[in-house]
Amino acid sequence: MDYRDLSYFETIAELGHLGRASEALCRTQSALSKCIRRLEDELGAELFERTGRRIVLTPIGALLLERAKILRRSMDESKRQIIDFSRGITGHVRLGVSTTMAELLLPSLTSRFLKSAPNVTMDVKIGMNDMLRDSLLAGHIDLMLAPLDIGQPGFANHPILDDDVVIVASPEHPIFDGPMTLDALIGHRWVLASTQVSTRRWLEGLLKDAGQPPPQVQVETNFILLLPQLIAENQLLSLLSRRNLGPDRPGGRLREVPIPGTCMPRTFGVIYREEAWLSPATLCLLNIIRTDFPGR
Repeated sequence: MDYRDLSYFETIAELGHLGRASEALCRTQSALSKCIRRLEDELGAELFERTGRRIVLTPIGALLLERAKILRRSMDESKRQIIDFSRGITGHVRLGVSTTMAELLLPSLTSRFLKSAPNVTMDVKIGMNDMLRDSLLAGHIDLMLAPLDIGQPGFANHPILDDDVVIVASPEHPIFDGPMTLDALIGHRWVLASTQVSTRRWLEGLLKDAGQPPPQVQVETNFILLLPQLIAENQLLSLLSRRNLGPDRPGGRLREVPIPGTCMPRTFGVIYREEAWLSPATLCLLNIIRTDFPGR
C-alpha cells in the first residue's frame, strides 16, 4: 500500500469533495481518482459513495481512515526521532517518581543518565502513585518510576525491584506489649495516604476481609516517607516500605509490627504510555533503566 496514496486518501476523506481535495493537494482530480481506485483494488472494497455533490466514506473507508491517521502519526514521530538522534542526545525529560523510588533509585539513576547525556535537562516530580498516574495519563510526564499497579491498558512497563510494605510504629508503641494479631490493630490511630493509593486500599481490604473495622486515620498525607518522626512521636501506626527501615534509612526510628499476613508485596518499575512519542533523551533514560536495572 503506497504511503502517498494513503496521504491523499486522508485529505479526500476529510474534505468530502474531490474538487476541494484537488485544490488542497495541487493534484488533478483524475490523479486523485486513480489513487482511490488503486486503494480500492488492493483492498477489494469501495472506500467512498456519493451523496449529492459530496462523497462520504463507506464503513471500510472509515476504518482505513482511522488506520491511515495512526500510520501518519507514527511516520511523523519516527522522522522526529531520527532527526533528533542525528543531532545528538539533547532535550528535556519529564520524570515522575514515587517517594520510595526517589529514596532508593533516583540518585544513582540520575548520575548515570547525566553522564551519558550531559546536555539534557530534567523535570522530576515526586509524589504518590495516584498523582503520578494521573500525570502520566494526561501526558504531563514521560516516564513514571513507581509500583507496577497502574492496571490500565495502553501502558508498558519494565520491572526493577521487589518490595514489601509493612505496618510500622515507634518501638515504644503499646501495640508491641500484646500479642501480634490483627485484633491488636483495633483502637489505634494511623497516618495513611489517600484512599486512591494502593497501599491504603490494600490495608482497608485486609481489615474488611478479617471482619475488622477500618483504620482510624488521624493524619492523611501523600508524603509518609517524610514523616517518620511524626509517626514515632505521636504513637501512630503507618505503612512503609521494609527497605526504608533500619539504620541510616528514612524510617530508622520506626519498627515493623510483625503481624502475620500483613505484608503487602509489590514490584517497582518504570511505566510509560505505549503509543506516546518519547524524545531521544527519554529513550536514553529508558535504555539505561533497562540495561543497568535488568529487573528482579
